[in-house]
Amino acid sequence: MKIAIVGTGYVGLVSGACFAEMGLEVTCVDIDEKKIENLKNGIIPIYEPGLEALVTHNVNSNRLNFTTRLTDVLQDVQVIFSAVGTPPDEDGSADLKYVLDVARTVGRHITDYVLLVTKSTVPVGTARLVQQAVREELDKRGLDIAFDVASNPEFLKEGDAIKDFMSPDRVVVGVESERARELMTRLYRPFLLNNFRVIFMDIPSAELTKYAANAMLATRISFMNDIANLCELLGADVSMVRQGIGTDARIGSKFLYPGCGYGGSCFPKDVKALLHTGRQYGYELRVLNAVEEVNEMQKHILYRKLLKYYSEPELADKVFAVWGLSFKPNTDDMREAPSLVLIRQLLEAGAWIRVFDPIAMTEARHAIQRQFPHLPSDRIYYATDIYDTVLDTEALFMVTEWKEFRLPSWKVIRRSMKNPLIIDGRNIYERKELEEQGLQYETIGS
Repeated sequence: MKIAIVGTGYVGLVSGACFAEMGLEVTCVDIDEKKIENLKNGIIPIYEPGLEALVTHNVNSNRLNFTTRLTDVLQDVQVIFSAVGTPPDEDGSADLKYVLDVARTVGRHITDYVLLVTKSTVPVGTARLVQQAVREELDKRGLDIAFDVASNPEFLKEGDAIKDFMSPDRVVVGVESERARELMTRLYRPFLLNNFRVIFMDIPSAELTKYAANAMLATRISFMNDIANLCELLGADVSMVRQGIGTDARIGSKFLYPGCGYGGSCFPKDVKALLHTGRQYGYELRVLNAVEEVNEMQKHILYRKLLKYYSEPELADKVFAVWGLSFKPNTDDMREAPSLVLIRQLLEAGAWIRVFDPIAMTEARHAIQRQFPHLPSDRIYYATDIYDTVLDTEALFMVTEWKEFRLPSWKVIRRSMKNPLIIDGRNIYERKELEEQGLQYETIGS
C-alpha cells in the first residue's frame, strides 16, 4: 500500500518512518523546501532516540521518500495522513489553517477515491470542516469523486515515540464508513499482530479522546504538585504520599511525580484548546481551569525556593547554574519548558546564568534568543558539561531529569560552587547523601 503523510514535524516524521519500516511505501510531504532537502540528505530536524537510523534505513530501502508537492503523489496513494501543525491562537483555540489547506489541495486534485486521515490534534468538528472543504473543491470541478475522512489522533511520548508507534497500547480511529474502517485496519494490523487493539469509534469521539487523554495526564501532574505544596506547609513528605496513593490499583503511580511544572507541545496547548472548546459550547471546564492555573504557578516554584536564601536585590550579579533545559528528558523540545520561566526570572533579577543540557543546547539558545532578543551574549554561559556549569555559582537548579544528572560527583560540585545550594525541581536525589557532602538541599514537597 502507498500512503502520503503531510507534515514532517514530530508526528509526521515518526509516523512516516514507522509505517515505512512495516513495508508500506510512504511519501512525506512538507512545504519547507530546506527541511525536505535536509531529510533527503539524512539530516533530521528533531531529536528523537532512534529516529535518524530509522529514517536512513527506510530511505535507503526506497520505502520512504520526501517531496514538497502533495500533488505529485495524489494519484498514487490510497491514504493521506494530515499531520500538519495546529498552533494555538491567542484565545487558546487550535488554528486549523494548515489542516484545511491540505483538505482543499486534496479536493482540487484527486481523481479517484482517497481516505484523508487527520492525525494532528484538532478540536471536535474538524473532520466535518475537512469534509466540507474537500467537497467544495470537488463541486468547483464539477466532479463527484468518492472520498472518506477519518480521525486517528497520535499518542506518542516524546523521547519514546518509536516504541509507542511500533508497539502501541491502543490505536484510536474515528470513521464513518466501512471502507475507511477496512483501510485503517489494513494499515495498523502489522503493528498489532499479537493483540489487535484498534479502537474504532465515531469521529467526534476520536477527536475528543486525544484532548481528554492529555488533559487527564496534565490533571494528575497538577494535582500532585498541589499536594506537594501542601506537604511543605504541613511537614509531610510528598514522596511518601505518592507511594501511598500510587499503590492503589484504582489510581496507579504514573504521572504522580511532583515537579516544577509541565511543558512541551501537547499538554499546555491541548488543555487550552479543550477549555476553549468548552467555552464555545457554554460549558466551563472548571477542573481544567485549575489544572492550568496550578501549572503556571508551579513553574515559578524554583525561583520562590531560591528566595528563601536570598532577597531579590541580592540576586543581582550573582551566578546560578541550571541543569536541564528541554521540557523533558530525551528530547530537544523547548516549547513551554519550565527552564525558560526560571531563566526569565533570574535575568530580570539581574543574575548571570550558566546552563547545560545534553541535547537541547542549540534549541535552548534559539528559544532564549527569541524571548530575549536584546540580551547581552555574556549573560548566559552555555556550559560544556555538568561540572563546567556549576563553577563559582551560588545555587544549582536541577530542572530536567536527564540520566546523566543522576549520579554526579557531589565532592567535585561542592568544591566548584561558591555556595553549596541544590534546588531539585524533580526530586531525583537523596537528601541524606547531599547533606552528608555539606550541600543544602531543596526539593518539591518535602
